[in-house]
Amino acid sequence: MPGDRDFIQILDAALAESARKSGPWLVCRLGCTECCIGPFPITQLDAVRLREGLAELEQSDPARAARVLHRSREAVARGAENEEDPCPALDPETGGCDLYAARPVTCRTFGPPVRWGAEPLGICELNFDGATDEEIAACEVALDVRELEAGLLDGLGCVAGDTSVALALLNIPDRFPAST
Repeated sequence: MPGDRDFIQILDAALAESARKSGPWLVCRLGCTECCIGPFPITQLDAVRLREGLAELEQSDPARAARVLHRSREAVARGAENEEDPCPALDPETGGCDLYAARPVTCRTFGPPVRWGAEPLGICELNFDGATDEEIAACEVALDVRELEAGLLDGLGCVAGDTSVALALLNIPDRFPAST
């Protein structure tokens, strides 16, 4: 997805700038899985990216890909609304994401202070411990790419609506529960 690569580059550049500005306030690191627990909605574009990432993983590390699929099946069997389930892409042994390069926008943008248009995105409660609102605001990066994302969805013929990581990886068309 050439357009998606551009979209991801824009996101990653904004996040890198936010991380640079945040300095020691940002404590995100490998093994910190605070944001990987519980279900969260992802877009259909994220779902396409995840399935492509899984296909690449199946080629490079079939056993690891099989574990991701197994965790996805278990999550769906337990019910998508289980608040205590880790993301199926999360390796429980390493605390790393098995599909990191293909991770959804939510995963890319959660943690540092990034404004998505007029809406602030969630800042992880572990970051900016003791910081004032002014210190947090000084680290913010504004990002408004919803129109670009919508155009990519249209270009791929994707339907609108959210899904979950587990449903996306299993290519199940059900939508993310509206109650979440």
